[in-house]
Amino acid sequence: MPFFFRLLSRMPLWLLHAAGWLLGWLYFWASRGYRENFRANVAQSGLAWNACRGAVAQSGMMVAEFPRIWLGAPPAVRWEGLALVEAAYAAGKGIVFLTPHMGCFELAARATAARFHSRFGDLTVLFRPGRRPGVDRLLDVARAGAGLQTAPTNLAGVRQLLRALRAGKAVGLLPDQVPPADMGIWSPFFGRPAYTMTLAARLASQSGAPIILAWCERLPWGAGYVLHFSALEPLPDGGLEAEVAHINRAMEALIRQCPAQYLWSYPRYKNPASSLAAAAPTGTAAGDALV
Repeated sequence: MPFFFRLLSRMPLWLLHAAGWLLGWLYFWASRGYRENFRANVAQSGLAWNACRGAVAQSGMMVAEFPRIWLGAPPAVRWEGLALVEAAYAAGKGIVFLTPHMGCFELAARATAARFHSRFGDLTVLFRPGRRPGVDRLLDVARAGAGLQTAPTNLAGVRQLLRALRAGKAVGLLPDQVPPADMGIWSPFFGRPAYTMTLAARLASQSGAPIILAWCERLPWGAGYVLHFSALEPLPDGGLEAEVAHINRAMEALIRQCPAQYLWSYPRYKNPASSLAAAAPTGTAAGDALV
């Protein structure tokens, strides 16, 4: 696999994206379960299908571009909101970057780390190992020397993130990623209860670090990317539930900006396996919540 990935990493981005476009649509029509989950998540959002259907191809492009992002020459990136990031780093309290499953979220971390780590230290990202050890080993190689550190989704990882913030460094999380059992709460996401991590809110509250929203837009025809940064409004009073709901609403607002680049196939409403019925929100049977 490493040889194959290195070979693909040398291909032009437009060609990878063209192959990804085809891959995305082929898989959409080949897998009924994938297709139904994709459509159900779009319907739940209340957004028009025509505004979101481009995400079918974009999902394929995301897969096809990974070799280039991980192992190839850095693609062209245009920055929007860069002054916000510079000011946050200069304040010395660290930064909590929040990025939804939208656009090229792998490049969002890599490009930010590459630009800032020489002055402000490595960017530490929360990372849950996958089910394919070979892919994880490849990721370790790809991230080596890129100004990136990874923190596991456990207590040791939480402590690692806090240490980074207290040292004035930045951390990155995907707040719309379903957390492990007992590490989240049920909070509305596009009008439906979704098991949501509390870590982002806790990190910001305990460290005093500002939260910056980031997402990396994929431009047409392999023309590169635009990395967007914006400030999250201050977390509201009212406790952890209010803070988590506030972050979910911010993720919804980002997704509405460009729904054709959101990963609608992600099983956002699944129930962590060990929580089952005891963790399911009122009115939701455990069997209905499982994906």
